[in-house]
Amino acid sequence: MTRVLLVDDDIELGEMLTEYLEREGFGATAVPDGETGVAEALSGEYGIVVLDVMMPRMNGIEALRRIRARDSRIPVLMLTARGDDVDRIIGLELGADDYVPKPCTPRELVARIRAILRRARLEESSSSSSGSLTAGPLTIWPEKRGVEWDGVPLDLTSTE
Repeated sequence: MTRVLLVDDDIELGEMLTEYLEREGFGATAVPDGETGVAEALSGEYGIVVLDVMMPRMNGIEALRRIRARDSRIPVLMLTARGDDVDRIIGLELGADDYVPKPCTPRELVARIRAILRRARLEESSSSSSGSLTAGPLTIWPEKRGVEWDGVPLDLTSTE
């Protein structure tokens, strides 16, 4: 069962979404602030984080920045009541996987969570099955310590 961490200062919304997520087969935990959310997200217990942008003390953008500084793989879905394009763009550039505007239906939130988790599992299985990482023309085999650029093997120093 995938565990969902919901970080939102709206306690009632957190309780309602937690109950809905649990009915949909997820384990769910709600925390009311960014500091606790960052600590929980980095605990390794969760498969995805749902993070509100507007929170007191530490907002969702700063929480996302701190999560990404320590763990680039955990999927993060941002919730925002603000329709500001700048917030969405900054969040996506910092590594958010998707945005959902508030208010949203719990059903849409669950559908987006499932879609993000599906993509994350596909990426994980494709990279683990071949043992290689690919970005454009660059292919890296960490276990073999091999690198190719456009199919041409590169000779690297031990430091590289």
